[in-house]
Amino acid sequence: MERIHGFLSCFRALCCKGPPPARPEYDLVCIGLTGSGKTSLLSKLCSESPDSVVSTTGFSIKAVPFQNAILNVKELGGADNIRKYWSRYYQGSQGVIFVLDSASSEDDLETARNELHSALQHPQLCTLPFLILANHQDKPAARSVQEVKKYFELEPLARGKRWILQPCSLDDMEALKDSFSQLINLLEDHEAVRM
Repeated sequence: MERIHGFLSCFRALCCKGPPPARPEYDLVCIGLTGSGKTSLLSKLCSESPDSVVSTTGFSIKAVPFQNAILNVKELGGADNIRKYWSRYYQGSQGVIFVLDSASSEDDLETARNELHSALQHPQLCTLPFLILANHQDKPAARSVQEVKKYFELEPLARGKRWILQPCSLDDMEALKDSFSQLINLLEDHEAVRM
């Protein structure tokens, strides 16, 4: 009798628990200039081969799975002729990922700065959590996070907003995953405040 009782307890524990709770899903928009590394970073997070990465010309959507959430990331191409249409894709976003090439030329950095300022002030994005990734930290010409923060004037611009500025590169997946974990925490807090 004891064996049957033990078997039933084990059976209940395995079969009657029900499915695990669903992970929350968040819809994000990912923007940045061409060559900033948006597609490569997202592909690496999805465990896709870097050999198959092609620069995004319009937009693409990736479901990026994490242990505590799924991020549905709408990545927008960063070419001149596409950036003017970015705002058409902002609706429904719950957060923003902005990727910049921290080793880019002064001209590209200035363009990225203007685009970030525009996005941070856009009515559909201005209250959302922002993750700003200073990519290509593995390159010799990469600017530090402090240099980026100062150059982009993030302190005064993003006052009162929820934002994170993180250094990253394809070589350091732990730092990249940590950046996204921090973003998920901001998204959870943001959703809790809205409810």
